[in-house]
Amino acid sequence: SLSKPNIILLMADDLGIGDLGCYGNRTLRTPNIDRLAVEGVTLTQHIAASPLCTPSRAAFLTGRYPIRSGMAAFSRVGVFLFSASSGGLPSEEITFSKLLKQKGYATALIGKWHLGMNCESSNDFCHHPHNHGFDYFYGLPVTNFRDCKLGQGSVFLKGVQKALVTPIQITGIALVSLAIAQYIGLLTVPFQALGYFLLIITISLVVLIFFFYHFRHLNCFLMRDHQIIQQPLSYENLTQRLTKEAMQFIGRNTDAPFLLVLSYLHVHTALYASENFKGKSKHGLYGDAVEEMDWSVGQVLDVLKKHNLSEKTLVYFTSDQGAHVEEISSAGEVHGGYNGIYKGGKSMNWEGGIRVPGLLRWPGVVQAGVYIDEPTSNMDIFATIVKLADAQLPSDRIIDGHDLLPLLQGKVTRSRHEFLFHYCNAYLNAVRWHPGNSESVWKVFFFTPNFSPEDSNGCYDSHVCFCHGGFITQHDPPLLFDLSRDPGEKVPLTPETESRFYEILRVVHQAVENHTRSLHAVPNQLSWDNLLWKPWLQLCCSSLFQSCYCDYE
Repeated sequence: SLSKPNIILLMADDLGIGDLGCYGNRTLRTPNIDRLAVEGVTLTQHIAASPLCTPSRAAFLTGRYPIRSGMAAFSRVGVFLFSASSGGLPSEEITFSKLLKQKGYATALIGKWHLGMNCESSNDFCHHPHNHGFDYFYGLPVTNFRDCKLGQGSVFLKGVQKALVTPIQITGIALVSLAIAQYIGLLTVPFQALGYFLLIITISLVVLIFFFYHFRHLNCFLMRDHQIIQQPLSYENLTQRLTKEAMQFIGRNTDAPFLLVLSYLHVHTALYASENFKGKSKHGLYGDAVEEMDWSVGQVLDVLKKHNLSEKTLVYFTSDQGAHVEEISSAGEVHGGYNGIYKGGKSMNWEGGIRVPGLLRWPGVVQAGVYIDEPTSNMDIFATIVKLADAQLPSDRIIDGHDLLPLLQGKVTRSRHEFLFHYCNAYLNAVRWHPGNSESVWKVFFFTPNFSPEDSNGCYDSHVCFCHGGFITQHDPPLLFDLSRDPGEKVPLTPETESRFYEILRVVHQAVENHTRSLHAVPNQLSWDNLLWKPWLQLCCSSLFQSCYCDYE
């Protein structure tokens, strides 16, 4: 029956499309993920709605561009960095988990969340997975950082140092100038005002030092539902624990439909692997992590087979965005993945940042061993599984995703996505156009990131690429590529090399106008106010003065 199958959604973190055997890798061993391709459909032009974790996951859950829910930043920082931030996926948003729960599905999210936690107090849990339709949550409220694992360096230190240099210099110059002015009699500075100023500076520095000294405890912890069960997080057998939780959830729900989202920490840095996998791959710790994740996928597929659920279950595997090409360890080891022939990576709308694995298996329903090269989106999962659950798509809002099942079953050969809009945070960066009467896939860039060094494939000086100001180059006219002929985006087309150059730009500009008219102002969940650490929102299983330590695992 096509009605109410079990749904398992497997999402890797920062996995490159070129890291899997079924997408051409010949040195990493991924037999279980490859099995999904052999027994199901491989989408070769599957696109993440954003090249960053938080907005991509928001789009995945809601079937909507993140700009519509306020989950796209106008500032430089495009993801949540702290567990005690007040921003998050708004409760007004309708997730597929909410709709499936209403239809009697048991629902669970295991692994990474990264869509907010609290709003006004440390126990209101306004953005918690429970508030978005998941009955059960076992995982990380934020994400996996280098700072979470001792000896793996920091993603913040360089940025904080850069950010503090100018304020400290200005403060120092101001104090020296005031002292000189006071000494020569040009100005009388009340000592009380000076004292208050120094006190504020001192308190600010103490809070900053305290926060980063205790970063692991404050931001890297494991929760079961509303309870912290391990603070700080231990990486020992972590993938095994996540996998065990997933298998037990399946075992508890063999007689009723279930939705399981298994959101892996692999292969976001800090990289880790258990003893059974460490040192076993040909690609260092990164390869070990990929192969351990593949083992986990195999365990999930095996437990389905054990309970005779394989034919009753749609399984989907993807990554939230492309590999993070700038990830280099302090020892010089490559800790980022491989995006195959595609340019760029995470944080960019070059194909390497948004073209991700898309594998779907449902024996007897979905075609087996088939490759589909039509443009599809991670937003399509929403419409696909909502329909399979006999639920209704929301009629009070725009849903940008489309039902994939007709394409997966071979009933149609064309994607319903004529246009896909690629945002860099809240800025429209590029547009993809797949005309109905053509095999071409046109891609138009309004701006591109400035790589550093210039001849590299990423923004190594800043660790990620940014979306505005001096970090980008605007293009007028826009850059134009035909991905059907140039998937690596190597040679921009010109009016001389493409006779329809201006016609294509005209059609795309009209599509942008129509799309822009469909947007409505919403609160910015990634504003500086919503991003900043707020001590009163901090989750802690003991107390701040006891370093927030516990281990119930």
